[in-house]
Amino acid sequence: MVPSGVKAVALLFPCAGIISAKRTEEDSRIQSGGQELIDPGVFWMKQTISNACGTMGLIHSLANTNVLFVPGSPLAKFIEECKGTLRLLHPLLSHIDQYLGKTPEERAKLLETTPLFGKIHESAASSGQTAVPQDLDTDLHFTCFVKAPATRPTSDAAQRWRLIELDGGRIGPIDRGECNDLLKACPYTPNFRKVHSHTKKQDTAKYVKEFYVSQAKSISFNMMALCPGPEKEY
Repeated sequence: MVPSGVKAVALLFPCAGIISAKRTEEDSRIQSGGQELIDPGVFWMKQTISNACGTMGLIHSLANTNVLFVPGSPLAKFIEECKGTLRLLHPLLSHIDQYLGKTPEERAKLLETTPLFGKIHESAASSGQTAVPQDLDTDLHFTCFVKAPATRPTSDAAQRWRLIELDGGRIGPIDRGECNDLLKACPYTPNFRKVHSHTKKQDTAKYVKEFYVSQAKSISFNMMALCPGPEKEY
C-alpha cells in the first residue's frame, strides 16, 4: 500500500533501445517546438557528473518539496545557493551575485565543487560488501517525478497540477500532463490498468507503465517514493 501525500517519485529504468531513442527525439522536439509552460519555481539542474543520476534524482526530489532541512547543513546551503533563496530573504541584496539563483549549468558546477557530495559517494561505494568499479558503464538510469502548479489560468480559479519529470540528462524539466495525485494511494495489483483507465490525468505509475515499461525488454525497473512516515500513536 502506498501512503497518501507522496512528495516525489524516483524511477530507475533501462535507458537503452527504444526508450533512449525516444528520449533523444523528445528533447529535439521540445527544443524546436516547445512544450506546456512549466512553473518557474520548479528546480532543475544539469547532470555533468557521470554515474551521478541517483544523486541528481535525490536532489531534484528534495529541492522540489517542502521537506525541512537541518538549518545551516551543507545540503540546505547548497539548495539555497542554487535557488537564490537568500535573495528572497534579503531582497535589498539582490544586486550581489551570491544572492541570485543559479542557472542549471551553474548548479551543476556547484555540485561538482561541493565536497559534501564527493564524500557521500565515497562512503556509499565503500560501505557495501561488493567493490564498485571505477569505470562502471551501465544503461540503468534514474529520473524523478514531482507535482507542480499549472501555469494556465482556469475559469473556476481552482488550483490545477502538472506531473513534471526531472532528469539532469535531458534538455530540461518535462511536462507529463495534468495530475491530481503524484502516486495514487492504492495497491498495484493485476487490476492496475482497470483502476487507472477511468481518468486521463496522469500519476507517476500510470505514466511509467505506459511510456517506460511498455517500451522495454528489460525488467530492470525500480520505483521509490518520498512520502510521510507512518503516524505514531502516543
